[in-house]
Amino acid sequence: AASGPYLPVGCAEPYSSMAAAGAAGAAASLVQYVVLRGDLARPPLSWPLGAVVAQGCHAALAASHAHRQHPDTRAYLELGGAMRTVVLEAPDEAALTLLAETLKQHSIDHEVWTEQPDNMTTCLALRPYPKEQVHQHLKKLKLLK
Repeated sequence: AASGPYLPVGCAEPYSSMAAAGAAGAAASLVQYVVLRGDLARPPLSWPLGAVVAQGCHAALAASHAHRQHPDTRAYLELGGAMRTVVLEAPDEAALTLLAETLKQHSIDHEVWTEQPDNMTTCLALRPYPKEQVHQHLKKLKLLK
């Protein structure tokens, strides 16, 4: 008889039970990067803070959902209150689009958020990654202020 919770065939082992195998340290290094357009909050656009924050939330959720079966995403979500998210700033839409192209060229999983009905690209988020796997593509960006 197997110990622990019953899992349907094909389900991954619960993350909490893998901690003894050293997975806890690996999961702790996972980061979800969110990159927002800095110009959204500045004139002439001057979006309210809540609207800008919502863009980041949409992109982060879209990336987590689209890549929900990836082991890093599952481990990250299991962290609960220990999840680490870094919010960076792209100066404008052109910089955000260039970043998205670079990420695509390097096969880095991400989702671009386009606000509707405006059809305006506002944000992108990577699925959770170990920092060392993606930091090189993001190191030129500053933290959002």
